[in-house]
Amino acid sequence: MSGFRRGVRIGIDVGKARVGVARCDPDGMLAVPVETVPRSDTSLVRIAEIATEYEPLEFVVGLPVNMQGADTPSTTDAREFAAALQRLTGVSVRMMDERLSTVTAHAALRSSGRNQRNSRSIVDQVAAVVLLQHAIDTEKSTGTPAGVAVPLDEEPPEHART
Repeated sequence: MSGFRRGVRIGIDVGKARVGVARCDPDGMLAVPVETVPRSDTSLVRIAEIATEYEPLEFVVGLPVNMQGADTPSTTDAREFAAALQRLTGVSVRMMDERLSTVTAHAALRSSGRNQRNSRSIVDQVAAVVLLQHAIDTEKSTGTPAGVAVPLDEEPPEHART
């Protein structure tokens, strides 16, 4: 576990309709589901409230790329969401390839006896858990944080200037 930075991390699975949120303990022993946040104009505010409660070292936001690793329309959406989250909270954000995290989440829920229809409300949380656990395991095994850091904006967004 050398090189592992101690601290809570919050995993975020950004979707068009919902945002799955997960967290881990400060020692990175286990990622657990927190909440499914409806995707709306207040999604970022709700996640900022969650961050206030858990005081994370960083956010790990899923980067949805296609199976060849190329960007998709969802990739742009996730990057914009991650940058806005970092601006709003001041907490650093890392983006991590999330290929197959939702597929893995559905499989885990199926194996626990839940069908896709009655899993809709929690599948995003489980995808966030899968993503975050992978990030934790990667950092523990390599000593290097997983994913890519979202760069800090040089200027505040237009609506934040006075």
